[in-house]
Amino acid sequence: MRTKHFLYLGFIIPIVFWSTTFICGSLLGDYNHLNRMVSELGAVGTNTQILFSIGLIACAVLSTVFIFALYKTCKIFKMDIFPVLIIFSYSLSIAGAGIFPFPLRLHLIMGMPSILLLLSPLLGLFLWRRKLTKLNQMSILSLLLMSLGFLSYFPNLLSDYIGLKQRFFHIGWSVWFSYLNYSFIKLQEKEKLSFD
Repeated sequence: MRTKHFLYLGFIIPIVFWSTTFICGSLLGDYNHLNRMVSELGAVGTNTQILFSIGLIACAVLSTVFIFALYKTCKIFKMDIFPVLIIFSYSLSIAGAGIFPFPLRLHLIMGMPSILLLLSPLLGLFLWRRKLTKLNQMSILSLLLMSLGFLSYFPNLLSDYIGLKQRFFHIGWSVWFSYLNYSFIKLQEKEKLSFD
């Protein structure tokens, strides 16, 4: 399969994540996405624990393959690989969140590397400027949305909307992954190169 096909995972990963989130939320019945944490969907003892874990681990596996496709494309086009390698922090975190369900202590610890994901659009903004179209707008949008997710660390601010605050981060990386999918495929098409 060609690298281009694996780049489509940048669009598929958010679909898997959000589908898992909404399906598990509907199965819980009384779950409200605005005021409850995402991790509660896979909490120990819930009827959605296994389904949620499967969804998160699937995202981790798919994102690892996505990273490989991005990395290979960067090498071919002589682009800096650091914004791509940072995405592995997402793969590690989401796998950890799936393997160690809430409220286990390792759930929180394994989620911490995802903070580094902010560096991917930030570094991309500076290192890929001459290669990708609409990079400035999409990097800034992704950074802004992910940064809004850190409102979760301020419990007194929008205290009734912890779920909404947390989801800003997930919307941010979803935008970034989708943009990488789009822009790297466009880059390949522009150069009219075929990949093995």
